[in-house]
Amino acid sequence: MNQLRYPHQKIFLIAIMALSLVALSGQARATTEAELRSESEAALQALYRTNPLAESISHTAKAVLVFPDIVKAGLVFGGSYGEGVLYKDGKFDGYYNTVSASWGWQAGAESYGYVLFLMNDKAVKYLEKTRGWEIGVGPGVVVVNEGVAKNLSTTTLKDDAYAFVFDQKGLMASLSIEGTKISRLKR
Repeated sequence: MNQLRYPHQKIFLIAIMALSLVALSGQARATTEAELRSESEAALQALYRTNPLAESISHTAKAVLVFPDIVKAGLVFGGSYGEGVLYKDGKFDGYYNTVSASWGWQAGAESYGYVLFLMNDKAVKYLEKTRGWEIGVGPGVVVVNEGVAKNLSTTTLKDDAYAFVFDQKGLMASLSIEGTKISRLKR
């Protein structure tokens, strides 16, 4: 009944969150290509320092996709946005963005980064040939958390891609990259 008495409050809160998401997504966008490449390289090196398994995986990966700063916000409806860099054979190979939208019981905002290690030609070709890779569709992606990391080594790598999420800041109740779409940017 309370929901029916104050419908304008819901509309106001949704509008505030939508405006916040737009403002935050502007902060996630690097201003220059050089800045984005520098931030991506720094994020990758920071991940390697804190997670030796990630560095080990990088030696056998066919490509590495680095998103140093993704901003996510939501209040019932939510979304995230970030930009990153693809490295193939240790060399720069293009700019990409990551975008997601969601709805449901959610409230808050956070920022984080993630690195996606593409382990085989199938995963690299899928990224290059599609008009956007939706995580959860196409090649399989394993999100590496502490539990997965305990049972994973470079000799047990069997999946197409491995994602490492890092540097989480903010007040969002959960984090998932399922349903995220990754697309090449034309810069």
